Amino acid sequence: MSTPAEIVVTIPSGRRVDAQIGAHTLHTDQPRDNGGEDSAPSPFDVFLGSMGACAGIFVQGFCAKRNIPTEGIRIIERPSYNAEGVLCEVEFDVQLPAGFPEKYKDAVVKVIDGCSVKKAIAAQPTFKVHASVGADPGKAA
Repeated sequence: MSTPAEIVVTIPSGRRVDAQIGAHTLHTDQPRDNGGEDSAPSPFDVFLGSMGACAGIFVQGFCAKRNIPTEGIRIIERPSYNAEGVLCEVEFDVQLPAGFPEKYKDAVVKVIDGCSVKKAIAAQPTFKVHASVGADPGKAA
């Protein structure tokens, strides 16, 4: 797995926040009811989307190894929240097209357990936050 050594986050204007990930820029914004322009998904929506996309890439890889066409496969992700609004469960409904080999139905569900994003969340990483004043914006702090 290729992962960046660092991700550089900038705040271009308003409620928009960009994350430079290698050669790619991930744009985020807030919905209008939260002071944003709704020009991009919110950071939390990107987080949710990353789980579904990771599940999808694992299903795609599973199918590719077995020469199973992926056309018509859909993964519906349904997040659930507790009374405080905190994410407490994520359900994936893997919808397989007619003609998908029945013998692989359970295996395609199981392969999602290998998702890197799911594993990272399950590992409960720790977070360290610090600030520096006067840092050169062109250099890492």
